[in-house]
Amino acid sequence: MSIRRQSIYLSLLGWCAGGIAAAADAPTAAEFVDSGELMTVTVTAQHRTEVSQDVPITLQVVNAVQIDKLAATDLASMSGYIPGLQVSGDQPTQPGYTLRGISVSDFGIGTDSPIGIYQDGVYAGKTGGALLLFNDVQRIEVLKGPQGTLFGRNSAAGAISVISNEPTDVLSADAKARWGNYGSQYYEGMVNGQIAPGLDGRVSFVSNRSKGWLQDAETGVRYERDGDWGVRAQLLWHGPADTNFRVIYEHENLAQPPRPAIGIANLPPAPGLPPYPTDPANWLSPFQAPLLSDTVNPRESRTYDGVTLRIEHSFSFGDLTSISGYRHFNTYNREEQDGTNRIYLYFDDVNIEQNKSFTQEISLGSKSALADWVTGVSYYYDDAHQDSQVNLYTDSIDTLLTQTQLLPGGIYGPISQAAAEFGIPVNLLGNTWQENMYNHGYSRALAAYADVIWHIAPKWNLTTGIRFTHDEKDFSWYSPTRTANELDAGLAELAALGFPLPPFPYTQNIAFNFAASLNAPLRYNDSWNDTSPRVVLDFKPQDNLMYYLSYAKGYQAGGYNALSPGAKYNPEKVNNYELGMKSEYFDHKLLVNASAYYYDYTNLQNLYLQNPAGEIPSYQVTISDVHAWGADLETHWQATEGLRLNLIATYIDSTYKDFLSPTGRDLSGQATGVPFWQIAGGLDYVVHDVINGDVDFTLQDAYVGPGRCNADSPDNYGCLTTPFKTNEATNRTDVRLAWVSHSRVPVTVAVFANNVFDKRYVTGVQNISVQTLGTPFASVSAPRFWGVELGAHF
Repeated sequence: MSIRRQSIYLSLLGWCAGGIAAAADAPTAAEFVDSGELMTVTVTAQHRTEVSQDVPITLQVVNAVQIDKLAATDLASMSGYIPGLQVSGDQPTQPGYTLRGISVSDFGIGTDSPIGIYQDGVYAGKTGGALLLFNDVQRIEVLKGPQGTLFGRNSAAGAISVISNEPTDVLSADAKARWGNYGSQYYEGMVNGQIAPGLDGRVSFVSNRSKGWLQDAETGVRYERDGDWGVRAQLLWHGPADTNFRVIYEHENLAQPPRPAIGIANLPPAPGLPPYPTDPANWLSPFQAPLLSDTVNPRESRTYDGVTLRIEHSFSFGDLTSISGYRHFNTYNREEQDGTNRIYLYFDDVNIEQNKSFTQEISLGSKSALADWVTGVSYYYDDAHQDSQVNLYTDSIDTLLTQTQLLPGGIYGPISQAAAEFGIPVNLLGNTWQENMYNHGYSRALAAYADVIWHIAPKWNLTTGIRFTHDEKDFSWYSPTRTANELDAGLAELAALGFPLPPFPYTQNIAFNFAASLNAPLRYNDSWNDTSPRVVLDFKPQDNLMYYLSYAKGYQAGGYNALSPGAKYNPEKVNNYELGMKSEYFDHKLLVNASAYYYDYTNLQNLYLQNPAGEIPSYQVTISDVHAWGADLETHWQATEGLRLNLIATYIDSTYKDFLSPTGRDLSGQATGVPFWQIAGGLDYVVHDVINGDVDFTLQDAYVGPGRCNADSPDNYGCLTTPFKTNEATNRTDVRLAWVSHSRVPVTVAVFANNVFDKRYVTGVQNISVQTLGTPFASVSAPRFWGVELGAHF
């Protein structure tokens, strides 16, 4: 690659999806404009080191500079700036990902994710390890469309590869601090250098805390707080015989309040009951309604540990790479599910997970005039435990019986009142009621793959790849009789006194009432096999222009519904067809990439809240066939030496091909809910030699179109007429002004604002307790954040 071409690639990196520095610490913004000779722009999207403009895949690359300019702390805080990818971090231990309209919504351990998240080449899963703090990140590669051949079974919709900086032998250090409104404090630091000849080390630390921007109107407890910190330590040994050993240890600790629930039912004074059935036209706006919560010990927490060993050895004919990874995490998430602080409406649930996994991949690759090839084998296993817990009070059970007309007036209140009239001091109200669904899942996957780029002519390449996968899963359900010790003691005392108890199933489960898993675990075992090919033809009529046509198949293993004993699912499969181009114009000052695609997705698994009247609702996994047409566009223009402009847009028309919803409606041909448009754009402007430094101004904007409705949307409170707007388009604008000194130790001073125009949106209305208690609640987006930043590079 010419120095001139290399220079323009690097100058675009400040806001470019087309490249990133490959093995160095992130430079300052000014260095990206002027120091093109410092680095080579590479990605590893195809398990090879390549210039991204030469990779016939639709991908977007995020680098450390972009992360800093948005003051982003994790992928969720960048949502909207990677069009086609949406990430929800309201529950970091149960994050939501959507890529090209395919979502990760099921939090049960019985199913996998169609979007593969990888940290330094190791699969991260879909729950506790899928959304971690950015810690010494070099780049993030977002690959759109099936990546099953190279990344494996859990990348049917695409893959997200997070790559950290490697240790070097140059002594260096970084320190950064941000302070902002709502008591936000962010700190990160890094030390790197040679420990001994041939042995380099690197240690980084990050901490993200805040006091929260939402407060309980009665208790004063603050929600939407951040409480997360992590550390990463690495060793890189340049061993004998061209062999390198890299060991990475990472730890993260999260402890913060759970997702808040803003009640929007127009409640009468206590002990009055909510209107039932609920009327959306009379709901309160969540921007004016008070936050009220009485959840017992609300908490979302995580401890996460990971170890990665990467071994690389060079032969005369190619390169051998081994990646071994072990991950372990514990998570706990207890959150409000009624949006009130009244005991007779009490309902919370808890998700508790323990997970350990191991990954081993060995690959061999080589390049020649005839072909570039890579082949490998991989092994993966995980051992996961999950406890899905529901907590009620006998008071709220009485409300459930009353609201649904199953037993107007309830059972425990009338018994307590009658006992008091007989002078018996037994009160069955105020007693806790807990139900649990215990799941244990064991998964194992074996795979072998090969991928060859054939140089069939001077301007033509043909890529052929294939992966063979064998999956095995063992899964169990156990839902024992509810735990209600105080209630049982009260009932026993009444029975001992001869008090006549009315006939009622006092010990029967309400939420997890399954005979098959009541007395002992119900266990299933299944296995699946898959062959996933890909074929790509690319043509380069000139050095700065490439066209490509591709077909790829994606696969996700079958699985189980964690909350429905005996329910299992066939594998997900997707066939994707894509036509694209990558190009540069005007002496490499303008970059334009575009692609159009169609995919056909079968057996797509999504989470659906079944909410029958009179029963505790439960999350169930639904199966549908989906197809979509879409297009991606990215443009980056180096208008002047200091001015960069960028625009990235995606369009998708996603509809159900075959889907009979749990409501009994046939939604075939109707929208899946995914917005048509996502657009991100902005500018960077650098002014040199200002007070012995450079000034860098950044303005970026992200737009996500309104969600699309179908016949089921009103049942899920997605498309309704309410006093507030739901399902609307969202827009966010971020700005940053930084000064970087020219001193021997570069110092950065910056001010920034996220969501500078303070645009607020209702992000969702939850109906989990609507059909039982009459208590809908909502979530809202964050307000404006602003702050100052100080940083230094040694």
